[in-house]
Amino acid sequence: MSEQHIASAFDRELESIQAHIMKMGGLVEAAIGASAASLETRDEELALKVRADDKAIDALEEVIDEEAARLIALRAPTAIDLRLVLSVLKVAGNLERIGDYAKNIAKRNTVLITVPPVNDSAASLRRMAREVEGMLKDALDSYIQRDAELAADVIERDREVDQMYNALFREFLTFMAEEPRSITSCMHLHFIAKNIERMGDHVTSIAEQVIYLVTGARPDEARPKADKTSLTV
Repeated sequence: MSEQHIASAFDRELESIQAHIMKMGGLVEAAIGASAASLETRDEELALKVRADDKAIDALEEVIDEEAARLIALRAPTAIDLRLVLSVLKVAGNLERIGDYAKNIAKRNTVLITVPPVNDSAASLRRMAREVEGMLKDALDSYIQRDAELAADVIERDREVDQMYNALFREFLTFMAEEPRSITSCMHLHFIAKNIERMGDHVTSIAEQVIYLVTGARPDEARPKADKTSLTV
């Protein structure tokens, strides 16, 4: 078998895996939007659908893992080719975790639907989720296009997500102090906000993979975070 034939076979197999990545990414984008929408509209059926649909996301990650492992075993890629395959595994892992956070939000929504809403917090959380959803779309586009500039923009936008989380965190603390009966609801809402903030972190990790693929250099590990709630006493 010629080297050219081996290379073309590798490219075809890698393209197949990347097609799974994009399908998985589309499902995760939909899960983010639906989980936030189910909270704002108090739609229990939609929340249950998000939880059920997470199985498809998990199944795709398994397919990607298996195909990537087979590609490494059969083609023994080196240097940039190996970096490409390993990046696929890392992107898939981040997408799976984002899907898990969307599922966790949907689980809490089924509880929150049964209690009175807390101000306009559901709308604020949906805006935060939309920002993360947009970041994910751009991160996946940057991955396919190998666009390091777009990936860097995604990383920078995570600061805004952190700031939105900080504002909601303070709002929930204030509301719990003023309305003790709202403590349970606010705790659930805070965990939802934290899940969305963590989604942003995983999207950022995807963008960092893109920069590594394109430049061969890893972004600064000490990337500053705008989430300061861990410092709150």
